[in-house]
Amino acid sequence: MVKSLGFGFVVFSTTTLTLLGVGCGSGDNGPGGATAGSTSTPTAGSAGSAGSAASGSGGSAVSGAPSGGGSGVAGSAGQSTTGGAAGSSNGGAAGSSSGGASAGTGGGGGSGGSSGVPSTEKFSFFVTSMASLLELAKAKDATATVGFGGDLSYGEVGAGAGLRGADKICTALAEKGMPGNNKVWRAFLSATAGENGQPVNAISRIGAGPWYDRTGRVVAMNVAGLKSTRPMGGDATIAVDLPNEFGVPNHQPNVAEDEVDNHDTVTGSNAQGELNSNNMGATCNDWTSKVGATGKPNCGHSWPRSANQSWISTHAAGGCAPGVNIHGEGGPAQGDLTIGAGGGYGGFYCFALTP
Repeated sequence: MVKSLGFGFVVFSTTTLTLLGVGCGSGDNGPGGATAGSTSTPTAGSAGSAGSAASGSGGSAVSGAPSGGGSGVAGSAGQSTTGGAAGSSNGGAAGSSSGGASAGTGGGGGSGGSSGVPSTEKFSFFVTSMASLLELAKAKDATATVGFGGDLSYGEVGAGAGLRGADKICTALAEKGMPGNNKVWRAFLSATAGENGQPVNAISRIGAGPWYDRTGRVVAMNVAGLKSTRPMGGDATIAVDLPNEFGVPNHQPNVAEDEVDNHDTVTGSNAQGELNSNNMGATCNDWTSKVGATGKPNCGHSWPRSANQSWISTHAAGGCAPGVNIHGEGGPAQGDLTIGAGGGYGGFYCFALTP
């Protein structure tokens, strides 16, 4: 069976996805192309380690986020203050905020953050879209044609790398949905151990609310509203079909095409947004492993396939391997160890700490 998503993706099987020209960006080079010696001065994030001098190749279509990036390379020795992986002084491996890769003074490390003044426009929640997530994964690793799987470290290393990397991915995609939003974004993921070695609950990472989608609609006003089968206290349309970084309902990302079965959204959490299991395999080794047999991370449904299905916790995914299945075949097939086996692509939720 073959189904087109309208983003330039063609799905051929449960575990194999052939990408024929991602249509959700402006090409290999961001606006402005490669420039040498970026001199911008970021203001957020913690100090990173020194990088080795090099110049960038072209930035990806999702490059330019303050702390995300794809295919850029390390700058000269210095400290990263934006929380990106080794790259330009704007933070991120894919280049400067103008969209092109660049040589610069960045270093490694830091937690996913933002630079500049946060936008006052209401945008603080989204589901990572399949098109953007797969594009970002491929920009980071040309062989990653079916996404990140359970390894969301995105160039981060050490304790808490999976959560920091996932935060960087959220920041990069938020920038894609609203350029210049400059907010601090957090992935809605639990882990058995964070940077301090202690368990992390997703619900405790995301602030107090309220949260809005890209078009300004209320998702929930507070944490209590999130701790429901579907988010309460917000727009009823959102509650039954949580939107992506463009404010588009995830069930039908292209209104000109059929709906797709992409409901599974990983959280590693129980229905209250807390760590579901102390077994590291249930979080794909705290979001650092893409080996299918590592474990089966818990996931919720961005839209319910049937009544009373939680957006946070419905069942375990097939495994931690990258994979896409949007055919509507029900739960994960026996022996399918991909993260999208039950109807998904390894997507997750992102929240900003400010509305």
